[in-house]
Amino acid sequence: MGFAPPGEEHRMSIFRPWPSVAGPGPGDPVLLTPQDAGWNHAGLRVLRLEPGVPRTIETGDAEAFVLPLAGGLTVEVAPHGERDVEARFELTGRESVFTRVTDFAYVGRDSTVTLLAGEGGAEVALPSARCTARRPPKYGPAEDVPVEVRGAGPATRQVTNFGVPGLWEHAERLMACELITPPGNWSSYPPHKHDPTDPCPVVNEEIYYYRIAGRDQVTPSRDGFGVHRTYTGPEHAKAGLAELDETLQVRDGDVVLVPHGYHGPCVAAPGYPMYYLNVLAGPGEGRSMAFCDDPAHTWVRGEWDDMPPDPRCPVTSAAGRVRNAPGGPDV
Repeated sequence: MGFAPPGEEHRMSIFRPWPSVAGPGPGDPVLLTPQDAGWNHAGLRVLRLEPGVPRTIETGDAEAFVLPLAGGLTVEVAPHGERDVEARFELTGRESVFTRVTDFAYVGRDSTVTLLAGEGGAEVALPSARCTARRPPKYGPAEDVPVEVRGAGPATRQVTNFGVPGLWEHAERLMACELITPPGNWSSYPPHKHDPTDPCPVVNEEIYYYRIAGRDQVTPSRDGFGVHRTYTGPEHAKAGLAELDETLQVRDGDVVLVPHGYHGPCVAAPGYPMYYLNVLAGPGEGRSMAFCDDPAHTWVRGEWDDMPPDPRCPVTSAAGRVRNAPGGPDV
């Protein structure tokens, strides 16, 4: 089931701190299938690639993005059970998620995908969603990825819309974006939901995959931390959904699941930039990231009309770190 019944076990299972979410080998920092999450659609895998050592994965019944987190890599795609390579992409990648907007690739279900990192190795995320039809592989140039500055004042953040509806249409159910929250700022705010309760227009499962930079503002480190909030209201109890009331300390590499309920804010501790990869998928026929705010806090959006955005955003572009971004050169 996508939405579990009430129970303490489900409440606590939304937080998957590293290394509890790791796969069986040292090269799998995150291995999260829909079954692992206790729902139906969204998944995430993160791989560490050794230089010159190929890794081959099968997409099975899911479509996926190949998103470099650190380093570059070659991606070869073949239909499952076939020897001929259907597509080959050279992904430039980036030094870290805090240094640049990256290029990426889409791979369809029923595909054999071989990943090969060059000198220095690579770390790559594979956000995924179960789907019914196989689409051909496709390359996404970094220069074509829209970067949005959302919010204002202390709620200013960067949204990198590489895999969202309306901007990337080459997917059946999979949706994904990246966010960077400057130190001390709030994101995923006001709190919002996309679940079966009224008046939500769509239902989506959502994964938050966190990376936190250390003192140099660009290198991921477990020293830094942030805060993630998820909670339910009376409408969720009325619908028979599990109560959630979680305020979580998150560190680099941690995962938080949002099966239902309001989520936000996500708060970056002073001194430590926060990145998260959002992966969304749901049962709807079309892809939509629509949501509805917690009515107690939606008024905050109106306050932003007369408030300037934080000049530290945007933090990155396809060319590198942007002017005013702490810890990096002007571009």
